[in-house]
Amino acid sequence: MISVIMAMMNNVIENREKCYRCYRPLSSCMCPYVKAIDTKTKFVILMHPKEFKKTKNGTGRLTHLSLPNSELYIDVDFSEHDAINALIDNPQNLCYVLYPGKNALNINTEKIEHDGKTVVIFIIDSTWPCSVKMLRLSQNLQTLPKISFTHSKSSQFRIKEQPKEFCLSTIESTLTILELLNNQGVETIEEGALEGFLNPFTAMVNYQIECATKLDESVRFKKRREVV
Repeated sequence: MISVIMAMMNNVIENREKCYRCYRPLSSCMCPYVKAIDTKTKFVILMHPKEFKKTKNGTGRLTHLSLPNSELYIDVDFSEHDAINALIDNPQNLCYVLYPGKNALNINTEKIEHDGKTVVIFIIDSTWPCSVKMLRLSQNLQTLPKISFTHSKSSQFRIKEQPKEFCLSTIESTLTILELLNNQGVETIEEGALEGFLNPFTAMVNYQIECATKLDESVRFKKRREVV
């Protein structure tokens, strides 16, 4: 039932005026909830085109808006992407791609030794199957060392079923990375500054749940009237 309700909501949302900053309908713009945080680390969000079409409940753009030192690009194959290749080829940068694997640097227990270089972290914003494809096609990303993290958090993305129990959304993953880098001293974010990082995400989830509940009640009321 919930999938039917969400589909109905999406059809309505697509026809509304949009905020061209967060790309959500103006009536549910999440920009007021964004609390920008300055970071030493540069984050590069690589968004699959399907995620761009789902910006009404996607978190990649909210992550980008929350981090002034970030870039966002939309594509599937980034092999020939000039801006990305410039970042990778810059000897002053130390580039990683966030991706699990046995050879990935686990930043829970291993510190990033950057030696004064700018740490650049590429984050793939997509479903797991699409992420696999994006990494397979993007030959430049394949050359980068991988980082990962372990955690015991459960995603607060209550309007979206996660493929595995401990899978996190893009914005939740980014927050975890920032917390770990702060612990390492790679970042020097002031205590308490990260507390509001998930505010736009939380507001978005609550809004979607509220809309789904209202629509469900409307559908049920209509059905009762039809029966009568």
